[in-house]
Amino acid sequence: MSAVPSPAATPLPRLRLEVVDLARGLALLAMFVFHFAYDLSYFGLIETDVPSEPGWRAFARLIAGSFLTLVGISLVLATRNGLNRPAFLKRLAMVAAAAALVTLATFFAMPRSFIFFGILHHVALGSVLALPFLRLPIVAVAGAAVVAFALPFVVSHPLLDERALAWLGFSHAPIATADFVPVFPWFGCVLSGLVLARLAGPRLAGMRLASWRASGWPARILVWGGRHSLLVYLVHQPVFIGTLMLALQMMPAAPVSEERPFMLSCQRSCAEGPLGADACERLCACTVDSLKAESLWRQTLTDTLDQAQRDRVAALAQACLRPAAPR
Repeated sequence: MSAVPSPAATPLPRLRLEVVDLARGLALLAMFVFHFAYDLSYFGLIETDVPSEPGWRAFARLIAGSFLTLVGISLVLATRNGLNRPAFLKRLAMVAAAAALVTLATFFAMPRSFIFFGILHHVALGSVLALPFLRLPIVAVAGAAVVAFALPFVVSHPLLDERALAWLGFSHAPIATADFVPVFPWFGCVLSGLVLARLAGPRLAGMRLASWRASGWPARILVWGGRHSLLVYLVHQPVFIGTLMLALQMMPAAPVSEERPFMLSCQRSCAEGPLGADACERLCACTVDSLKAESLWRQTLTDTLDQAQRDRVAALAQACLRPAAPR
């Protein structure tokens, strides 16, 4: 981590590029939309189950990819005159501490789906892993990005399905967590950001984007948010959740059927596999009916099943799988 010069052929502009802050601010705005919809779904205020709905899942992946690509771009910009080790370590410590705070808070708030390796965890680790690639030829970095994207599709081993190694991204088992951004394939986005910034470097100095400054108040707000993205990230969800909880106190939501929590959990787990949303809904509905028919529904809700009953529940779900699968 010594202060080595950036390998870009032509030095990048020394001033902070507000267009990068603007892009980060737009990514934050998209994240607000997703998280607010997620919260509405969590509190049962909308019918759509956001975490399992394919369109919302794709939107979430696009947002995560945008943030991580910007991590790579920002790393190139931050080291264009050499790596400022104290500044880098300070920023790294802040992100790592924020990631630990998210893990701790979600562990107590939602112990069954707490965030053990989310976007902030990846930003911290990815920033360190990307440092050696700053000195490699662009072609080599692009090749490494392709490998990072491809690895989860070719690497498979039962040991990698263990929870302790799931953060690597090679697990094929469903993972119960509110936010999961493993090393692979997502590190490919960070490397892609490095490639984009280094390719644009020789041309950026003469482009209008390099000297662009926010003028109107919407752009200024977005730029400010992008510049203070870590603070905004940590604050926005408590604000959303607190607002919704206050609204529910003032205007209680309609009663939720006892099947809904089970159905949502079942559909989210099913969505991690090869079945589509309609097939998952049929599978979970069939499982609920089967559990009720065999008087296992109450024990399932209260999580008081013994091992023999758990085996029977698994058998019932397996029996429902064939008719639920699309023909």
